[in-house]
Amino acid sequence: MRIVAVFTFHLAKTRLLTTLRALWRPPTPERVAGLEHAECMTVMTLGAPIFSPTRLQLKRFAMFASWSSEDAIDDFLAKTPLGHELAVGWHVRLAFLRRWGHLAAFPDLPAKTGEQDPEAPVVAVTIARMRMFEVPRFIRWGKPVETLVRDHPGATLALAAMRLPRTVSTFSVWRSAREMTDMVHGRSAVARPERHAVAMVERTRRDFHFEFTTLRFQALSEHGAWDGRRAIVPPR
Repeated sequence: MRIVAVFTFHLAKTRLLTTLRALWRPPTPERVAGLEHAECMTVMTLGAPIFSPTRLQLKRFAMFASWSSEDAIDDFLAKTPLGHELAVGWHVRLAFLRRWGHLAAFPDLPAKTGEQDPEAPVVAVTIARMRMFEVPRFIRWGKPVETLVRDHPGATLALAAMRLPRTVSTFSVWRSAREMTDMVHGRSAVARPERHAVAMVERTRRDFHFEFTTLRFQALSEHGAWDGRRAIVPPR
């Protein structure tokens, strides 16, 4: 079973036209050498009101992608119009560790690649394709989880992204895998620690999505700055 060499998650402040072009016509392997798949989205603030400018930030762009090599990433950033704008933002290069759920866009990922030190830093990405009639339920059960993740002391960065009409994603960087899994299972020493676990029970009862995956990664390298911040990924 083949596993792609490296993933990236990019954050950048882009021109409105750049965002709209990328959402309408995302990069593809046919147009970008070495690209396996790309998800282009706009950034959202976790826990923000549903009808607010922080839910649809058309000049704050996120891209999650898989690549055949780091050379392909470098070429994309140096030689393509979208890459030029992303190059002046922030991105992290990622090695795949574990998968829950399934997304057709990433068909070759195994459940896991090996054991991980629970005290090592970890990066988590979720991607979901929404069932449109389930959006009200998703908002009801998801908003408490958003604030839990956003305010968790173990997360050094946590945000969401979306591509209308169906794709929603979260991206979070954690000081340790243990702190992330404690949050998932409701064991964190925070107010209302059960919020994520309760939402997962509701999702099991009746799924909000027709596709959903949670992916866990080890950070390989970090580049640039986001909102004035560098060194977002904790040292090992």
